[in-house]
Amino acid sequence: MTTKPTTAAMAVSAQRRRLPRFLTPTLMVGGGIVVLITLFGLIAPFFVADPNAVDNMGMQPPSAQHWLGTTQTGQDVLAQLAWATRGSLTVGIIVAVMALFLSAFFGILGGYLGGWLDEAFSLFTNVVLILPGLPLMIVIGSYVEQRGLILIAVVLAITSWAAAARVLRSQTLSIRGRDYVQASKIAGERPWRIIAVEILPNLLPVMSSSFVFALVSAILGEAGLSFIGLGVVGTHTWGSMLFYAQNGQALTLGGWWWFVPPGAMIAALGGGLSLINFSIDGIINPRLRTAPAAARTARHAQKEAAAA
Repeated sequence: MTTKPTTAAMAVSAQRRRLPRFLTPTLMVGGGIVVLITLFGLIAPFFVADPNAVDNMGMQPPSAQHWLGTTQTGQDVLAQLAWATRGSLTVGIIVAVMALFLSAFFGILGGYLGGWLDEAFSLFTNVVLILPGLPLMIVIGSYVEQRGLILIAVVLAITSWAAAARVLRSQTLSIRGRDYVQASKIAGERPWRIIAVEILPNLLPVMSSSFVFALVSAILGEAGLSFIGLGVVGTHTWGSMLFYAQNGQALTLGGWWWFVPPGAMIAALGGGLSLINFSIDGIINPRLRTAPAAARTARHAQKEAAAA
């Protein structure tokens, strides 16, 4: 009676071992959500009406003519959502790339070279780390009238790279003392080549997690700035849609179709990116990687003991 459960459990375990460890259900679900939202932001703007076109059909509920209804001034909500998705993703990607570059520069370069340069980089990173991010963004945004996309992206990137730089520095300090790195130094390899070939590949999982986290933070930060009226001027984003919905009293007038879609997109993208980040953490952290296997082994042992 105990042979079949044991054989089935061994077959399932062998099948799971053949699959790549990073192809987890969490990663596939999160990646699917992010891909769908990205495709919507890339393709939908080519097939929707002008998001700024004003019509006399204000505050119309969803219909065959306007799938997501209209705003108070008759603008198509679906068209605004399509362009806002592209705008928010653009801001998020620019900020994530800039934050990743800054964190890698100050964290990896300072951690590998050491000495006074590492001390200076660490001091600067700690100063930036203790700066209050949201108040700083509010102050800068309130004093600048022409708030373009690049300016908002720079402000968000400046306030979001320091924590990742500290993590990368600690990992670099651990890696630079390993035998293969010391062997490269003895062989006379240039520092930039040692960083690019020997150190950087070992930091890719950590950098991927930092990139995803910076992307989430950037989109939420931009949405918060736009919601209070300090966001990007002249570009549709999810935050600007919520800002105009609030000013247009969409909640009071019952126009749920105006503020629910951008809020749902922010929540969906944040959830998808969080699932991807959890999957990356499972790859980086050995405890998170081995915990599910240990739990499955314990459950199989309990089943076998109960069957016996």
